[in-house]
Amino acid sequence: MIKTNTRLVDIQVSSNYLPARSDLSKPLYFFSYLVTISNTTDETIQLLSRYWNITDGNGNVEEIRGPGVLGKQPFIKSGDKYEYTSYCPLPTDFGVMHGYFEMIAENGRKFNAKISPFRLSTPHSIN
Repeated sequence: MIKTNTRLVDIQVSSNYLPARSDLSKPLYFFSYLVTISNTTDETIQLLSRYWNITDGNGNVEEIRGPGVLGKQPFIKSGDKYEYTSYCPLPTDFGVMHGYFEMIAENGRKFNAKISPFRLSTPHSIN
């Protein structure tokens, strides 16, 4: 589990390999990742957009940008958490993701909540 702590939010990510959804003949390795965003501010914040940088085991990079997460732009009250699970297919048995969430506070101030690098790896990959 990776924990990211900014002044305003605490982000934790844990990932899992999903062998049942993977197809090694292609090759396609499928991973899930659970993101927990904790609002440590005194005000409600909203997640506006996301940016992901995904690097596979061959060094290929894919960048993902878009509004919200899973089609939502959740509000997170002070002291509350928001969790979601998403998925990432890779052509290799390991990779790394990092990025940020663009957030906005009640006072209109926008900020980026950094997501530190975390691994996507099969149980027996050499990392």
